[in-house]
Amino acid sequence: MTLHEHKQNILRFAGNYLLYGSISLLCRTLNFNIKNYNQVSEFHKNKKNYVLAFWHGTMLAPWYMHRNKNFAALVSKSKDGSLLERVLKPWNYSVIRGSSHTGGSIALGILIDFAKNEKSIAITPDGPRGPAYKMKAGAVVTAKRAGIPLVLLGVAYSKKRELGSWDKFQIPKAFSKVNLIYSDPVYIDPDLSYEDTSGILEECECKLNMLQKEANKF
Repeated sequence: MTLHEHKQNILRFAGNYLLYGSISLLCRTLNFNIKNYNQVSEFHKNKKNYVLAFWHGTMLAPWYMHRNKNFAALVSKSKDGSLLERVLKPWNYSVIRGSSHTGGSIALGILIDFAKNEKSIAITPDGPRGPAYKMKAGAVVTAKRAGIPLVLLGVAYSKKRELGSWDKFQIPKAFSKVNLIYSDPVYIDPDLSYEDTSGILEECECKLNMLQKEANKF
């Protein structure tokens, strides 16, 4: 290994450590207010898999909240996805790289295999490129084909910095209050037609936006 390569490895390691460390430290300061968690708690207690869906712009607290809980996560193949992977792996997520644009069908198949066997699944259904708050089919299709429930999660921060990205990505300020509101589980019949499944998708999008609106009430 050359001196240049050695320096690159040191910088990469330092960058990974600082990113994970700073985000973990920030999340430890947050004050969580959690609603309708009982059913999800039972899933964890009984080791029952489910699909969890939350909007891309609010993702930081949900990822932190569900660390070390036997989740697989769908993360895009972009540079932003690589940064997210550096945080999720130390939080013990199994990371699958892919999206609706690149590697989508392969990634979806892997998610379904995980869901049928050993993992719950976490998805940001409007990612990785939006439109924001418009639900793509991945979460619903995974729950349907794996035969497991879908849970929607509204997330809001009382104090935050909002970026100028497509999803208006939200970074909570230290010691911010965080509202997390879980939906009741949504059970999707594996034999539903394409049209009926599309109807479920629209209902879930509406329900998730309602949860998001409710979460924003501080």
